[in-house]
Amino acid sequence: MQTIIREMRGIPYFLLREYLQELGGTLVDEDLVRGEGWSVRLERMEPFRLGSLEVGQTRLTMELDESVAEDFLARFVMKTLRAGA
Repeated sequence: MQTIIREMRGIPYFLLREYLQELGGTLVDEDLVRGEGWSVRLERMEPFRLGSLEVGQTRLTMELDESVAEDFLARFVMKTLRAGA
């Protein structure tokens, strides 16, 4: 089992939770999504501020079985990939 902690900016909390469900997870609690061989706890953080700009942040604590870790992370990265100008 491996634990990975990621802090993400710019993707709303509700959308991250939705993405995890689309990856095969089930909402166990408001802040916990569990799938086969993995679970992710979401934690709202204080918004990131840069001058007058404010961006939401979420901390994800991922518990991953070794057998699914690589596949899950690859799919999660593709799901949360954002392109910039």
